Amino acid sequence: MSEAHDTPEVAQDDDSVVLVWTDGGCRPNPGPGGWGVLLRYKGHERELSGGEAETTNNRMELTAAAEALEAMKRPCRIALHTDSEYVRNGITRWHTGWVRRNWRNAAGDPVKNMDLWRRLLDAAKPHDVSWHWVKGHSGVPENERVDQLATDARIAIENGSPVK
Repeated sequence: MSEAHDTPEVAQDDDSVVLVWTDGGCRPNPGPGGWGVLLRYKGHERELSGGEAETTNNRMELTAAAEALEAMKRPCRIALHTDSEYVRNGITRWHTGWVRRNWRNAAGDPVKNMDLWRRLLDAAKPHDVSWHWVKGHSGVPENERVDQLATDARIAIENGSPVK
């Protein structure tokens, strides 16, 4: 079962941890969007990306995190980095209340993006995930890379090209 904890420190040199960076976005919002993922484990890297023709920033951020976790072939220790406070707060704080209230938010309205929140929670279950927020566009190389992957995927969608 995944531990939805928010630890500020992760041993970047601990080779038993899969390091993950995710990003998503669209322009305009809503509009065409893309997501990107960077996975790093024992010196090996893998990049994933995709997109949708009509979506939102939040949906792409959630999709990136879910795709990253679903890419794992077995239960892992994962340090997932996102520049989305929506994703980090939703997974570490808000989701327990939503589930308790039958997927209603504090105001009693249905939770937005419930399908993707459920997908993300299911994807996290077999893993021990620590969730880390990183400030976007702040020069963190891995975050800049996933931002570029997401942007490239969005542009490919806009141009009608297949996403690599």
